[in-house]
Amino acid sequence: MPENELLATVVIPTYNGELYLRRILTALREQKIDGEFEVMVIDSGSTDATLDIVSDYPEVRLHEIKNSEFGHGKTRNLAASLAKGTFVAYLTHDAIPDHDGWLRELLAPFSIDDRIKAVMGKQNPRPACFPLMRYEISSVFARFGPDFGTTLFYGDEALSGELDAITFYSDVNSATRRAFLIETIPYRDVSYAEDQMFGRDIIEAGYWKAYAPRASVEHSNDVTLQEFGLRIFDETVGLRRIGTPIGPLSRAGVIKYSLLTAAHDSARIVRDPGYSKKRKLYWLVINPLYHARKWANYRRASIVDLEDEKAIKAGSLEERRNRS
Repeated sequence: MPENELLATVVIPTYNGELYLRRILTALREQKIDGEFEVMVIDSGSTDATLDIVSDYPEVRLHEIKNSEFGHGKTRNLAASLAKGTFVAYLTHDAIPDHDGWLRELLAPFSIDDRIKAVMGKQNPRPACFPLMRYEISSVFARFGPDFGTTLFYGDEALSGELDAITFYSDVNSATRRAFLIETIPYRDVSYAEDQMFGRDIIEAGYWKAYAPRASVEHSNDVTLQEFGLRIFDETVGLRRIGTPIGPLSRAGVIKYSLLTAAHDSARIVRDPGYSKKRKLYWLVINPLYHARKWANYRRASIVDLEDEKAIKAGSLEERRNRS
């Protein structure tokens, strides 16, 4: 690393991110790591207090773009081109580092092997997160390895049937080498699932990615029941567009999976010490509605014509937020 180069640039793309941004920037101030790093916010036209919050942290570098110029992949590529660090760490504007060693733990796996080009940290759902999302987030990250270690993923033939190991990657909480992102494999400029494509591109090119569970953040999407369904639609369409095999789901399948998954969650809610008795009763009634919304929108996304932009925009949470 050149003498005048920073160890890392922490990038936070923002758009109306006032709810959690102050907690994120404060947590970044408290990071303990052997090396210098900078924090950069790339804002795409916020109309809330986001920019006022950023101004309270003079050490943060702000770069503003028009909302129409934002893209999940291309904005992260832009951030890499503007970054001064050897590594670029990404946080979304609602992902809060859990402790003062977050950045240290996120960068640690790069020292294991030069073939490691990207690292993904763990996400812990917020305490108020609805059960379906809470349990899904916990189970997804549990599949990638124990909390005390680091898991490496590479193009092993034994993993050929493990789609999660090959394609799953989340830039909610992640890091990569800046030079690699600029010179070798950038993010793709797609409307959704840019991180999944990046993770797959890394493996298919013969490089490795790592899961660093000790680099954890508090994160779960704050969405209403209706927004949750639209988000499922966006995610499923995005996965189809990057080639993830998703078969069409019948109406009978919607009913079947809604009942089965809701029943499974209900059993977990009853045993969950994180909920009071009153809250358990509430979620036993409300949580099945989230399951019904999930599978109904999964079905819509599984059968929509990927060339029908009008239909896709009509069912998209991203499109609805862009119009607001």
